Amino acid sequence: MSALCDKHAALKDRIKAVFHAHKGRYGYRRVTAAIRQFGQTVNHKTVQRLMVEMGLKSLVRPKKYRSYKGDVGRTAPDLIKRQFTAHAINQKWVTDVTEFNVAGEKLYLSPVMDLCNGEIIAFETARRPAFKLVESMLNKALNRLEKNERPILHSDQGWHYQMLPYQRLLQKRGIAQSMSRKGNCLDNAAIESFFATLKSEFFYPNRFESIQSLNDGIADYIHYYNHQRIKLKLKGLSPVQYRTQSLLS
Repeated sequence: MSALCDKHAALKDRIKAVFHAHKGRYGYRRVTAAIRQFGQTVNHKTVQRLMVEMGLKSLVRPKKYRSYKGDVGRTAPDLIKRQFTAHAINQKWVTDVTEFNVAGEKLYLSPVMDLCNGEIIAFETARRPAFKLVESMLNKALNRLEKNERPILHSDQGWHYQMLPYQRLLQKRGIAQSMSRKGNCLDNAAIESFFATLKSEFFYPNRFESIQSLNDGIADYIHYYNHQRIKLKLKGLSPVQYRTQSLLS
């Protein structure tokens, strides 16, 4: 059908513009929302149909890595209760593990985030999701604390966090352990949001020749995320800039 006869020609152009501007990350619902922001009234079903016609398919995100294996140790109550804000540095921390796949090879990332400024204060990567991955991350994070600092550390009910050695490390430092309720990913939404940002801004748009290049890139991105990437809720500062200013004030 020619553009002269196609009543949706202008809408198709706008759909393509939005889709490609976001590098294929938007499905029909987000494309619809973006078009509506321009003041154009459009039905999401029409956008969906036109995207199918044009062969515009959003990136398919891999299934989230699930570390839950049932009750293999002791669980902890949810002390955070979706209150993902903190009034001071090292008051509330959140952590989880995510998985990357490059040409059939996997890499696992275990970070810990401070809820006061969203800074990734420590992280570890490994080719296998063994306990040492989380243990090494935790030791790095604990080494940053002053003697009188005792943040709540929140996670899901993954098997790593139910392990006695993990819980002993927390108890030794007087740190309260907190866990999401079983099957409630929103209970750990802050770190899930970081994973989504990391993957949409860094992992999905790039190709990696090897697991090592991915590993190096993750370290570079986390440094950028902490030191350069500004956040509106931090008054236009990066997490490290915000922390530095807070310590000076």
